[in-house]
Amino acid sequence: MAMEMASMAAAIGVSIPVLRFLLCFVATIPVSLAWRLVPGTLPRHLYAALSGAVLSYLSFGASSNLHFLIPMAMSYASMLFIRRYAGVITFFTGFGYLIGCHVYYMSGDAWKEGGIDATGALMVLTLKVISCAINYSDGLLKEESLREAQKKNRLVRCPSLVEYIGYCLCCGSHFAGPVYEMKDYLEWTEHKGIWASSANSPLPSPLGATLRALLQAAISRWKYYFIWSISEASIIISGFGFSGWSDSSPPKPLWDRAKNVDILGVEFATSAVQLPLVWNIQVSTWLRHYVYERLIEKGKKPGFFQLLATQTISAVWHGLYPGYIIFFVQSALMIAGSRVIYRWQQAVKAKNFLLRKMLMFTNFAYTLLVLNYSCIGFMVLSLKETLAAYQSVYFVGTVVPIIVILLGYIIKPARPVRSKTQKTH
Repeated sequence: MAMEMASMAAAIGVSIPVLRFLLCFVATIPVSLAWRLVPGTLPRHLYAALSGAVLSYLSFGASSNLHFLIPMAMSYASMLFIRRYAGVITFFTGFGYLIGCHVYYMSGDAWKEGGIDATGALMVLTLKVISCAINYSDGLLKEESLREAQKKNRLVRCPSLVEYIGYCLCCGSHFAGPVYEMKDYLEWTEHKGIWASSANSPLPSPLGATLRALLQAAISRWKYYFIWSISEASIIISGFGFSGWSDSSPPKPLWDRAKNVDILGVEFATSAVQLPLVWNIQVSTWLRHYVYERLIEKGKKPGFFQLLATQTISAVWHGLYPGYIIFFVQSALMIAGSRVIYRWQQAVKAKNFLLRKMLMFTNFAYTLLVLNYSCIGFMVLSLKETLAAYQSVYFVGTVVPIIVILLGYIIKPARPVRSKTQKTH
């Protein structure tokens, strides 16, 4: 068996640990399909938990499940005994443990040397336990004081231990996401909400959407596209990826719950502001709901501080390499500069078609330049190599956003007047 694994790994140009991970990762698709055949709510929770634990063991070894157990236990204990502060406690203990694992394993170096460890799966788990604890804390608050996302995801009762473990380890999203909410997981498992089927309204078949995700994985040019597309296929085929029906006539099933990347949206983004909406979509949504929006004071508008803090949390979540920190600070500058250009574009009257198009192209070129410049840090990780790469192009991707942001304070276009009809919307 070892010889066969070695020859297979050599044939596709990866190490044996990476091959083992890839085999288990692809196996999440048939394992998720089998979930549909499990009868009863409790057996489905147990199946989700056991399948995730077994695949983790086969991929990373027994220590992986011990690593997962620690943040899970800390979070669940805080939910049981200190509900009001469970979200805050879980946020800091979860990120603290993740940071410790990042430092100990230095996963970026392991990947470069052909190795792999469980910190990638731990990253996903960390977001899950934090959101669950925060939503349980939100269950104590008055509904009228909450934002729409808080109202939708708040938990009024503590999940049972079996429900909680199934939610954390459900194999379809355990390795590489997407992140999802406890409330959605419970409704899916219990066949409630949009997953409630009847003779008059049967659930749609996931086959077409699964094949689309697999085709997307097959033609992907980036490893991120491949990984996210396989995860998407795994969640869709289990039925969990179903997110409701479209408003079209006749209505069509939507499968956006598992979507983590819009490839065409990434490749042809006309503004940096669009990138969080099309790249690592579910993590971006998590950051918006649990970091960005919660830093905004009531009655005030968000500013650069909220943006920078959110991107810094994202950097720490990815790892403590200088390249990650630099990339996400750069991305905050990039988005802030893009917003300035967009405001200029919106201030131009519709009849001045040429100028509007020129500003739109400027934003596209700006995004393309700064994004390709910034992502060097994400790829090389080390401070020395990142700064050397930036210096070779005279730090253009840092200087340009700063200049645009400063110009935004000088050139302040009047806000376009909206009609009464627009205001009502």
